[in-house]
Amino acid sequence: MDVVVRSLKREDLEAALPILVAGSLSAHGEDPKQLDAYWEAAQETRRRHGDVLVAEASGEVIGVCQVMIFPHFQHTGGLCCEIESVHVRSDRRSMGVGALMLAHAEKMARDSGCYRIQLTSRNVRVDAHRFYEANGFEWTSKGFKKSLLD
Repeated sequence: MDVVVRSLKREDLEAALPILVAGSLSAHGEDPKQLDAYWEAAQETRRRHGDVLVAEASGEVIGVCQVMIFPHFQHTGGLCCEIESVHVRSDRRSMGVGALMLAHAEKMARDSGCYRIQLTSRNVRVDAHRFYEANGFEWTSKGFKKSLLD
């Protein structure tokens, strides 16, 4: 299977959003009908030197991830890369698609001069943890989140 990782295009949204929703542990917060909101989020990510990536095979979007690059107050203001929302369509998992997206994200981070690339993964995603470790990520921290939605 030939897979290409590239920037999300507006016309990819209808295929990318169901992948995002299917992989989300909080899908109730998603509304795939709000295409403009998702497109604006992708555009804002790009304005800040990151991107929303898709994996495409045979003309179909089969994966998505967001890459954010930002100046870190630590490390003398060095650039840091955060990866979010890594999802692969369920029928294409364990075929190297996620690894290709991570490799593309890492290249973006290196090309941008980032000193670190990081991500978080929910505690219940044991398979994802093995996947990230197999792709060179180390479990170094314990993450905390607080919802601001009532």
